Amino acid sequence: MPKIGVITDTNACLDYFKHDDDIPILRSIIHLNDEAYLDHVELKAEDFYKRLKDDQSIFPKTSQPPTVKMIETYEKMKEKGYTDLIVVTISSHMSGIFSAANVAGTTVDGINVHVFDSKSVAFPQAKMALEAAEMAKKGKSVDAIIEHLDFIRNNNHLYFAVDTLTYLVKNGRLSGAQGFLGSMLKIKPLLHISKEGKVEPVEKIRTFKKAVDRVIAMYFEETQDLKNVEPFICHAHNPETKKYIEAVLKEKNPKLKTIFSMPLTPAVGAHGGPGAIALGYYIKKSI
Repeated sequence: MPKIGVITDTNACLDYFKHDDDIPILRSIIHLNDEAYLDHVELKAEDFYKRLKDDQSIFPKTSQPPTVKMIETYEKMKEKGYTDLIVVTISSHMSGIFSAANVAGTTVDGINVHVFDSKSVAFPQAKMALEAAEMAKKGKSVDAIIEHLDFIRNNNHLYFAVDTLTYLVKNGRLSGAQGFLGSMLKIKPLLHISKEGKVEPVEKIRTFKKAVDRVIAMYFEETQDLKNVEPFICHAHNPETKKYIEAVLKEKNPKLKTIFSMPLTPAVGAHGGPGAIALGYYIKKSI
């Protein structure tokens, strides 16, 4: 009988979820000028954002997990008796992890590696990994799990605002930005993750507060006629704005008792920059 394991990468921010699943994490490396740290293991979110705030000379960069580490992770899962692995990665438009995970999979004999492009990051990616693990425990097949991951991928959307575009632009994570670059330091645009898994600007906005309000407005516009919607907030050490968004959502929808929120791990925050905040949703479906 097949034994299905689940793996994800550091960009899912899974370290900040409470769960009991055996989901190894392929960790990126955070570069702070001449120093290098393993995401979350050697540098956690709170410390990362504090260092950026305290030392303006630091500009963070990231490098993806080495392919040899991916191979080692697959081999360890094989030793545990897994026959199949589902590897849920950050969008292939944001990182080379998807491609590298596929290459690593071809080098390991005796186990079937299925690499799934989440076309997203943070909460949606984590949700895919967690629900894949839950389905595996219930004895669902690889095909059934992949079909469910497709559903999540096609039924979530994330809007966000950043205090500066500098991090996204310098790290090469912003698509379709030609019209924004001339006034890059003067705007706080509304951005989103497209269905293709690209970070794209949506509207030019002059202040961060207005960008946040527009993020909230877009959320309500898209979800007003949807059922089984679960909102989530991801932020780069911005608890004040997180609380503001929560208050607005609960005021407009008193049925919302709790709203899941999570910090962005350094590997993600390095691209959005301190203060970045996202509001998104996904449509729940029973598994």
